[in-house]
Amino acid sequence: MATLVAGEQVRAIRLVDKAFEDHAFDAMVGETDMTVQSGAMAKFLIIDDHPLFREALHSAVTLAYPDADTLDAASLPEACEILAAEGGFDLALLDLSIPGVRGMDGLLHLRTNFPRLPVVVVSGHEDPKVVSQVIAYGAAGFIPKSAKKAALADAIQKVINGAVFVPDNLAAAGDEQIDAHVRDMINRVATLTPQQLKVLGMICDGLLNKQIAYELQVGETTVKAHVSEILRKLNVHSRTQVVIEMSRLEQISGLGPSDPLGHRRSGSAND
Repeated sequence: MATLVAGEQVRAIRLVDKAFEDHAFDAMVGETDMTVQSGAMAKFLIIDDHPLFREALHSAVTLAYPDADTLDAASLPEACEILAAEGGFDLALLDLSIPGVRGMDGLLHLRTNFPRLPVVVVSGHEDPKVVSQVIAYGAAGFIPKSAKKAALADAIQKVINGAVFVPDNLAAAGDEQIDAHVRDMINRVATLTPQQLKVLGMICDGLLNKQIAYELQVGETTVKAHVSEILRKLNVHSRTQVVIEMSRLEQISGLGPSDPLGHRRSGSAND
C-alpha cells in the first residue's frame, strides 16, 4: 500500500506548483491531463544510466501497460534530446544519481524545461528528507529502487491516474524533515528560468561574471542582469549568500553539491 496525496494535500505538499505557473504548468490533480485516455498508448521515458535497472523498469512499465511505448536515456542531456524530438510522453521515470547530475538538479531541470511532463523519481536514496525534497520540487511521486516489480507497476499506474505516489513508510516521516526556510528556498529556486539556473550553477562553482559570460557566450551585462534577478528571486543580497543557501540544500538532501549544470567543482576528482 502507499500514501496517495491528492486534492488539497497535493497543493500543500507540492510547494513549487505555484512557482511553475509562469511556465504554464497545469499538471495539478483536478487540472491535469496525466490520465492515459482509454484506448490510447501510454508513452514513457526511463532515465537511468544502469542498463539492468532500465530493463527492470521496462518490465514494470510493460506489466502496468502492456502496449506502452517506452524509450530510455542513460543521461540527462540524452533525455532532453528525446523529449525535445519526440514529445507526447505521459511520464518520465528518473534516477536522481545519473552521471553529471548532482542532488535534485536533474529533477529541477526537467521540471523547468518540460513543465507539463510528470516526473517520478525512482531512487535508491530512501531517506525521508530526500523524498520530501523530491515532492517539494514537484515530482509526481517517489518509488524506491528496492520495490518489487509488481509494486513498481502499481505505483506507475497510480501516478498515471493522477495521484502523487509516496510509500507509506516514507511519506509521514519525510514531511517533518524540511523546515519552513528550506521549503521557501526550494520554492524560490523553482522560479528560476533555465538560463538563470545555469548562472546559479556557475556562481556555486565560484566563477566570476566574466567567466560565466565566456561559458554561456553572452555579454557580461547579460550575466549581471541574470545575477541580479537570481538574488532578487532567492531573496538574498550577495553571491556569498547564494552559495550558503545552495550548500544548505545540499546538506539536507545529502546527495552532493547543488549545481544545476552538473559541473565538477574545483578540486573534485569525481562526480
